[in-house]
Amino acid sequence: MDVRQLSAIVAIADHGTFSAAARALYTVQSNVSAHVSRLEKELGVTLVDRTHGGLTDDGARVVERARRVLNEIDDIAADMTSRHANVSGQTRLGVIGTTARWLMPALLNRLSHDHPNVRAIVQEGSTSSLVPNVVSGDLNAAIVHLPVDDPELVVEPLFAEDLLLLVADTHPLADRDTVEFKELDDMSLLLPPTGSALRRVLDRAAATNRIHLRAQAEIDGARLMASLAFDGFGAAIVPATAVPTWLTGSFRRITVPGLPRRVVATVRRRRPSASAPTLATLNTLRSVVEEQGEEQPGVHLETSAFLNARPG
Repeated sequence: MDVRQLSAIVAIADHGTFSAAARALYTVQSNVSAHVSRLEKELGVTLVDRTHGGLTDDGARVVERARRVLNEIDDIAADMTSRHANVSGQTRLGVIGTTARWLMPALLNRLSHDHPNVRAIVQEGSTSSLVPNVVSGDLNAAIVHLPVDDPELVVEPLFAEDLLLLVADTHPLADRDTVEFKELDDMSLLLPPTGSALRRVLDRAAATNRIHLRAQAEIDGARLMASLAFDGFGAAIVPATAVPTWLTGSFRRITVPGLPRRVVATVRRRRPSASAPTLATLNTLRSVVEEQGEEQPGVHLETSAFLNARPG
């Protein structure tokens, strides 16, 4: 088993066919086919369904592990290239959508200035999808919201963020500026999925206040919840940055004093240690947040905000 064989099977997974994989690897189809055949012979299994196309179940399992191996090889090369002052290489960074909207432009601009030889590969997703990818090594780090309980991860808070109630102008609460948390008892709401990080924060707060949050629908994505609220589908509890200040339309932001804040944090694996490009990116990220975070409505940088908002 060698790197060329692993690269070939991963390329087939990513591009669908032997010919497309060959183009992605800048080689010929016969080379890709030979590498995969040797890997299948060594492992004693069929990795590619040559009749119907795509990977077999065994192929999918091999690809999952092969990606980790190839990512680790990239990280080793990046660390060795970055032994001196100039950090070089790539980092794979995940980010939740609401934070990505305001933070990624500033981060990528600063990173290109401070570390021009670092290439960031950014993947947007929900906390529930990003955290497993960090644990598996598919991502080097991610910006997510707490709680995150995995002991394999290093968790470092970035900022706390207000939650608010978002409704269309046609909603019965649209004439209100403020609604008490207890008024949401048994009201139909657009909520994050049960068990997700943000839903756990909300359910814990509801239990403390002895109210029941009733889900009209469960939506995995704050920006999608906001869009549905804009369209009048229902009232949604969303982070403040899900509704940019420049956005106008037939909707209303409503303050709910009893709602907790959510804490946004970075996560990365404890072992192996983060690569030099990843550490450079995370340090740059923290500087950008410190400089621009408080310009975002509803974002709080003081340490007390983390302590008060972070779920136990």
